[in-house]
Amino acid sequence: MFDNLLLLLQTPALNVQLVLDGLFIGATYVLAAYGMALVWGVMGIKNLAQGDFVVLGGYVALIAAKAGIHPIFAIPLAMVVLFIYGWIVYRLIICRVVDRDLFTSLLVTFGLAIVMAQAMNLVFGSEVQSARSGLGTWSSFDGLVTIAQIKVVALALAIALAALLTVFMKRSRIGQAIRATAQDARAARVMGIDTDRVYAFTFALNGAICGAAGVLIAMIWVIQPFLGITHTIRSIVIVTAGGLGSLPGVILAGLGLGVAEQYSGFLLGANLQQATVVGLLVLVLVWRQIEHARYREAVQ
Repeated sequence: MFDNLLLLLQTPALNVQLVLDGLFIGATYVLAAYGMALVWGVMGIKNLAQGDFVVLGGYVALIAAKAGIHPIFAIPLAMVVLFIYGWIVYRLIICRVVDRDLFTSLLVTFGLAIVMAQAMNLVFGSEVQSARSGLGTWSSFDGLVTIAQIKVVALALAIALAALLTVFMKRSRIGQAIRATAQDARAARVMGIDTDRVYAFTFALNGAICGAAGVLIAMIWVIQPFLGITHTIRSIVIVTAGGLGSLPGVILAGLGLGVAEQYSGFLLGANLQQATVVGLLVLVLVWRQIEHARYREAVQ
């Protein structure tokens, strides 16, 4: 660890590489976290299968690549497939626990995550895979800093998708209905909004967002059936740190988590990189608890 830290201090270009890699992968984390924030804020459900939706989207990209379709063009396909899958999951499972307590929804979505992971393991195998883009690499600082072109493309696509989602939520009728339901579901029902349909669309939209994020991750990183839980934890960390109703907060938390992971992986090794995510989750929860306690004291 200390040797790696000394290397970072002596070679500033390595810091540039780690920051860039963190920003590229962090942008995909933001997409998945936005979907979780949507479901959490509108339906009050913490979807513990969030990461498995992301991984499933990545496998759609792999299937498309094997069929001769470039992974980039698999993004709309993955969004459609995961939208339909999300709608079906809502109608079969989630609708039965929307009005239940938080513990029940956690158990149900955790069980769904286990089933999805095992199913993907049986269908696609347990090996680590990625979708090859065929694009080249840029290098600078005498080769110390390399940037895969697909990472830049993925970052641009993530920004474009986030912008489209923001416009959709503000301008479309269903987007306005989702926002109204999130603010007060009972008042929304009084105003004639079909909240059950809004819930179904929200969960399906979350699936579509995860599908797009999964394709981007499959292109710039790797996927594996049992990596879903780590993506779920990342989303929880980002949403908890950034805040449910704060898109800028989610963006900053997602990009910050991506950079933090890259540094921890370099300093502590790949084996402890995932432990960093769990550690950050604990720290964020403790910090939120302290903030909540201070708020209650100020109110009293």
